[in-house]
Amino acid sequence: MASHSKAGAALAALREELVGDVFAPWDAGYDEARTVFNAMIDKRPAVIAQCVDEDDVVRAVRFGRDLDLNIAVRGGGHSVAGSAVNDNGLVVDLRHMRAVSVDPAAEAVRIAGGATMSDLDRACRPHGLATTGGRASTTGVGGFVLGGGTGWLDRSFGLAVDNLLAVELVTADGERVHASADENPELFWGLHGGGGNFGVATALTLRLHPLPDFAIALLLYLPEFGREVTRTYREVIAAAPDEASGAVLYLTGPPEGFVAPHLVGSLLCGALLTYAGPEEDLRKLAQPLLALPHEQEIVGAMPYADVQCMLDDPPGMRNYWSAEYLTGAPDAYVDVFCAAGEALPPGGTILLLFPQGGAIAAGPHDSPVPYRDAPWAVHPFAIWEDPADDERCVRWVRDVRAGARPYSTGAVYLNFIGDEGTDRVEAGLGAENTRRLAGLKRRYDPDNVFRFNHNIAPV
Repeated sequence: MASHSKAGAALAALREELVGDVFAPWDAGYDEARTVFNAMIDKRPAVIAQCVDEDDVVRAVRFGRDLDLNIAVRGGGHSVAGSAVNDNGLVVDLRHMRAVSVDPAAEAVRIAGGATMSDLDRACRPHGLATTGGRASTTGVGGFVLGGGTGWLDRSFGLAVDNLLAVELVTADGERVHASADENPELFWGLHGGGGNFGVATALTLRLHPLPDFAIALLLYLPEFGREVTRTYREVIAAAPDEASGAVLYLTGPPEGFVAPHLVGSLLCGALLTYAGPEEDLRKLAQPLLALPHEQEIVGAMPYADVQCMLDDPPGMRNYWSAEYLTGAPDAYVDVFCAAGEALPPGGTILLLFPQGGAIAAGPHDSPVPYRDAPWAVHPFAIWEDPADDERCVRWVRDVRAGARPYSTGAVYLNFIGDEGTDRVEAGLGAENTRRLAGLKRRYDPDNVFRFNHNIAPV
């Protein structure tokens, strides 16, 4: 860190030059500006620069470099690892950069770096278009896409990163770089899963797909039917077209409109079928699940942007997640999965088993997303309020992972995990890809300025 006088002068200059707001620890609004959705993360940056455009991002990065500050980048702030903030460094906060511009004729959309999934989905909806988004409306688009991007539409339209057309980036030197298939193609390749390692993504351009109809079936069962539900769901998906996706899930009935009052607070097994098509096709597909004894059903057409809000993770809770990609979901694993669901810690925690296949498996195999070929993934998603429950909830997530290990492909989706060590980063990128990405990192960020991420060391 530079001397106090130099730092003070630089901070004063940044406040003057930045169009957006600048927060230091003594400023009103600092605590609000440093808070992320995961209450387990409590970091105190030296400076938070709330940028309003790309020029602001360049100014902020150059300020950070001049003072030799580590730089964290905040898009949606939804990283479970807390990568959006740091201690004693600079946060480049993109939350005021949320513009979404849809080009219906080109079936493409340009999204500013701080936009959330809800911003994207709602801008595309009037045009009858969509692209693969996350499973929560509050997720930031930038981090989600650059980390690979899986959601309810991935079997239809591929992973989010399969739909990436261009990225506008501010590098560690404060330079603007445009990456696409034609321009800086090696960097563009690295952005297909390499996350925020190479710079600040100030805008992304994504391919859109027609989505005139969307429908869901959400059925809630008592947990004793869990094994039958999971096996039935597996068979339904095996015979289903790519338009079908969803998950089997265990949850504690939340006090939401879609849960009957008598089920609130009870352990439930759920089957969610999402369908990128008309309701009547979904109903036919859901018949075997509807035939099982269930407590509640919601079946019908629903705007995709609304479905995206159903499983939103409330801010201010404590979060710990992980994932394993599976070679299959045989009966022996169904038993393991359901036992983990029956041991679900009470509160907001959810256990998901969701299908892959379809356009995910058919997508380009040269990008650094090694989980493409796995047919299933399990995602323990622990959410709780009381710090006294930390140990129990973290242990449950690790137990779910351990139970899945005999069935695991070894790959992982990095957006689903916190800091699980360098081996897991390599598992999320592929060993050979990691070596190639390290060369790219050395070129664009040799000093590892952007290290608050699933980090690729510039070796």
